[in-house]
Amino acid sequence: MNIADQVYSAADSATQDRAQTIRDQLRDAIVDRRLAPGTKLSEGEVGTLFDVSRTVARAALQMLSFEGLVRTERNRGAFVANPSPEEARQVFASRRLIEPGIAIAACGRVAAADIVAFKAQLDEEGRFIAERGPHARRSEIKASGDFHLLLASVAGNAILLRFMEELVARSSLVIALYGRSGASACGHSEHTGIVGALESRDSGLASRLMLHHIDHIEADLDLRVRAGPALREALNF
Repeated sequence: MNIADQVYSAADSATQDRAQTIRDQLRDAIVDRRLAPGTKLSEGEVGTLFDVSRTVARAALQMLSFEGLVRTERNRGAFVANPSPEEARQVFASRRLIEPGIAIAACGRVAAADIVAFKAQLDEEGRFIAERGPHARRSEIKASGDFHLLLASVAGNAILLRFMEELVARSSLVIALYGRSGASACGHSEHTGIVGALESRDSGLASRLMLHHIDHIEADLDLRVRAGPALREALNF
């Protein structure tokens, strides 16, 4: 590789890293429900807010589109995905197929250090539940999702973990649109029960509790759309 190639390669890498950083911040805002489904994500506004070119902003939005968190429309631009009731049902149908198996796999691999990590996660959830205000609520939602990702990580299947990252993100969108409760629909007490089953290595119980838990989350949906803040406010610019 000559000097010119090295310069271009470094520039491409820097562009990709910047796009990834923007993708991460936008993804967090979507998953935390600070950006409501249907919010327009203009390449120009994203570029201005993050002080990058439209090309970098477009790359970040394309990453989110690939994950299903953003939809693009010809001649209209990009929007936070706005899942239909049928898509919402599909998300939870997918979780019913995948997560009980993850719970079973985690029971076969869980170690003492993992139980400590789960209990720390439960403590974090409990702290946010006890607090008030939008920041605590967003933090509780994120902590609840992190519980499911921690479980997938302990199960030891990297492919399933990637699936769960997308499903948890899509679930947050669905809950933002259709959830009845003002706080996270992921029940803290149900997480506690799942951790107890993991600690006793009762895979059958862990699987049943997970299935009940997913049913409970979906039962909280009522199909009513909620409005949210604009892009600038959601990202605190």
